[in-house]
Amino acid sequence: MKKSVQLFLSGIPIVDSAWGGFYHGGTYLLVGEKKSGKTLLSLQYAVETAKSKEVCLYFTSSRPKDLMIHAASIDIDLENYINQNSIIVVRVAHPTETTEFKTRDEFLGDYLQDIISVIKQYRPTRIIFDEITPYVEFENLNLLRDSFGSMIESIEDLGITSLFILREPAAQSSKMIFNVLNSYATGIIQLHKPEDSEEQKPGVIDITPNIGHTEGKFKANYFIEPYKGITTDFKITKRSTRDNILPDITEIQPAKNNITNSAGYITPNIYSINDFKLIVNNQIALYKTTGQMFTILSLRINPFSTSLNKITFDHLSNSVLVSAHKKDKICTIGEKIYVLITKSDDTIIDEFISKVHKQLNGGGSSNVSYLMLKVNSAMNNADDVFSEFEREAARTQLSQR
Repeated sequence: MKKSVQLFLSGIPIVDSAWGGFYHGGTYLLVGEKKSGKTLLSLQYAVETAKSKEVCLYFTSSRPKDLMIHAASIDIDLENYINQNSIIVVRVAHPTETTEFKTRDEFLGDYLQDIISVIKQYRPTRIIFDEITPYVEFENLNLLRDSFGSMIESIEDLGITSLFILREPAAQSSKMIFNVLNSYATGIIQLHKPEDSEEQKPGVIDITPNIGHTEGKFKANYFIEPYKGITTDFKITKRSTRDNILPDITEIQPAKNNITNSAGYITPNIYSINDFKLIVNNQIALYKTTGQMFTILSLRINPFSTSLNKITFDHLSNSVLVSAHKKDKICTIGEKIYVLITKSDDTIIDEFISKVHKQLNGGGSSNVSYLMLKVNSAMNNADDVFSEFEREAARTQLSQR
């Protein structure tokens, strides 16, 4: 039986503030130029693992002593964590040409499979590969897709969260390789630091989700501070007091015709049909991978209502917007309003419907038709979801006549 996936703190400030952390069993890419801070950020991720009493397997081509010195620059006693076996450093050699295999691609494919053997030997909960670029420079992209995909599936099947570090792709061939790896990533963290800039000048960090993390893409300035590590100027306007609900983020720009909800902030979570379908597809993919449930509500004016206190569609739409939490995703299609709620708890659904009723001054129960759909294994994409809504709506209308 699948269990709902949970978030954990990553040690990467903007990720933890905006997304709430990484998904257990997720695959993340950390991309940046040389000396942009990739290794420092990966060390913060490793230490966060150790603090959680879990084991991080750290693949690196650097000498362990060099890595310890690097860690000491941001006040991390890496040797202590190594002695406790909470951070296990595995030194890997750069792949070289060999006559043992017919082609370099075959050699690299075998190298990626050897990584799985090492992971199974140590059985960590999280891994870091700093950096994996030399090991994925395949000439045949189809072979890369097969080899890297097979490795990722094996790691995810073990329930391990991965952080793969890559150089910023410059050449067209490198960009094509990055696109292959990106297709398997849960999310991407990118570091942009101007060349030949003064040391104290900030860089830019941005995070982009592929699967889940429907809060979206965020950006902030980051700073490499001695004895502190990598910090950012990412700001949070308010924090939620409810567990597992992410804070409200200042980076989200208000949409047109915004409405201020009962919590006092503007709701910018209105999406076009295509964007809403993309979000639904991402949530389904996350469910297929991790079992994380979600719910979609459909609301419309009840055409069979006999109530004398009639409401308009605009009245219903405004009531939904005011009642929605900032994490909820809203889309209007024709005469129906769809709300994606990234939770499956019936109590949360009931609270939302109660808020809508309250905004309608008690006229909701008689004037509004509701359909609720929870994700299930038969759903493969957004079109399946909308088809199920259509079937359910047809059955409901027949019963009401």
